[in-house]
Amino acid sequence: MQPPATFMDAYRPSLRGHRHMTSAGHYLAAQASFQVMEAGGNAIDGGVAAGITLGVVQSELVGVAGVAPIIIYLAEEDRVVTISGLGTWPRATDPAFFAREYPESVPEGILRCIVPAAPAAWIKALELYGTMTFGEVAAAAINLATDGFIMYALMAEVVEGKAKKYARWPSNSEIYLPGGRAPKVGENFRQVDVGKSLQYMADCEAASNGDRVAGLKAARDAFYKGDIAQKIAAYHKDNNGLIGLDDLADFEVEVEDALSVDVAGTKIYSCGPWCQGPMLLQIMQLLEGRNIAAMGHNSAAHIHHVTEAVKLAVADRERWYGDPRFVDVPMDWLLSEDYAAQRRAMIDPEKAWPGMPPSGDPKLAQPAPKLTPLDALDTSYACAIDAKGNIFSATPSDTSSDGPVIPGLGFVPSSRGSQSRPDPDHPASIEPGKRPRLTPNPAIAIRPNEWAMPLGTPGADVQCQAMAQTLLNIDAFEMNPQQAVEAPRFASYSFPQSFAPHAYHPGLLKLEGRIDETVGEQLAGMGHKIEWWDNWEWMAGSMCTIRRDLKSGLLESGADPRRAGYALGW
Repeated sequence: MQPPATFMDAYRPSLRGHRHMTSAGHYLAAQASFQVMEAGGNAIDGGVAAGITLGVVQSELVGVAGVAPIIIYLAEEDRVVTISGLGTWPRATDPAFFAREYPESVPEGILRCIVPAAPAAWIKALELYGTMTFGEVAAAAINLATDGFIMYALMAEVVEGKAKKYARWPSNSEIYLPGGRAPKVGENFRQVDVGKSLQYMADCEAASNGDRVAGLKAARDAFYKGDIAQKIAAYHKDNNGLIGLDDLADFEVEVEDALSVDVAGTKIYSCGPWCQGPMLLQIMQLLEGRNIAAMGHNSAAHIHHVTEAVKLAVADRERWYGDPRFVDVPMDWLLSEDYAAQRRAMIDPEKAWPGMPPSGDPKLAQPAPKLTPLDALDTSYACAIDAKGNIFSATPSDTSSDGPVIPGLGFVPSSRGSQSRPDPDHPASIEPGKRPRLTPNPAIAIRPNEWAMPLGTPGADVQCQAMAQTLLNIDAFEMNPQQAVEAPRFASYSFPQSFAPHAYHPGLLKLEGRIDETVGEQLAGMGHKIEWWDNWEWMAGSMCTIRRDLKSGLLESGADPRRAGYALGW
């Protein structure tokens, strides 16, 4: 299916510019980012503004006190760094309790709340690499929370679909079910307490009477040591939660060099194995040398090879990935060319693995199928590039429907404990001070002397799959960024899903309706269990990206029409 007119090469225009550009999971977040860069901020300032704003305008998918993994390219240093943006299990966590009482998965409610990381991550990015204050980059989010914004279709659908979950706690219901019902499209939606929380942080910064860095520290302390921390800890103490004052006061995010692989001349960068980011690197390594372009875009051969590479990579994720402070993750081996060659040989061009293949450890017993429903997913994404070539890429997340909102604060402390496993032998097991294994995973791809590109998406276990397909669309099929994010997608569910209750559907492969039916028939003949999505399925992710030409400085955007993503720039 082609765009509707010959003068268009996609359903939306790929914005082109040379000064600065942003692409985000919601148009108001893109606007906030663009306004900050127009006011003199760099890509980091603009990206943080978008990320904080997403916690307001997509608060059903992103929490202002959730997670916020970040990856940044520093143009002057020619260096890619990551900021973990992921909280830890509190000190009071008892792994034996979870293994005994909830052996299958971490339950919804206060027990899955871990230390919030997003505020620390945003402020760390500003402190080390930004130029603006917290108050400046949070101004749009504060206004949109306090004065409200117009409810849009996807948010209204998600909130209505989760109305029974929101109704479990009066503090959640007060915000998301005002008047006893979910907000309707076109109504003004306000989150006054979230606005007050962010404003309190900005006010503490303004009152610090120091330089910019001192002010940022004051904003951070307002959350992790001040009134916000006191309210979080008091609520958890009164309601059998786990988060204490010491957990908040002692928390810090980690800043590290990014992991990377070189795939046919394209350098792909990800965060570490505390998230699923390295899986993208492994997928792309497994496809190297397969001449995907010659197979034809979204042909049965193309989809089959990508799907089988996904299964092999996710098998290693399930066996090895976890918080490297607690788990020995052999990343050098997993990302080595020799290992990739061994795994690549396991792809049969004519036959699908019936389930998740064995990982690199043959002693690992394979999990049994768990045929549970596949629930709606949270998360969003934001990226920005400035005129100097700095790149910001972040995937903030955490829903507001699976844990209690702290009264007076307007947010749920990160409920990312949902991605830990009660099984003490699992690499993503529960331990005090340990981070869950995170699905959100921003990335950056650079083809030296040609282009540089941040990319990311929501979608839980679909994320790396959508990111790999977008990279292939650009690198192998020579699409522009907007064409690449609009192209029909597919996704495998033939492995244990990251979110509780960790559904596992061996062989399941979902195809968007715009893929030819005969392709689905051919894939079924190879052993895939085919199910069809709608033509523009929001569960297939919402890719955002920007490509910068390293010779001319030309910027080109991609913003996914499957959700509310938009780009701005010039």
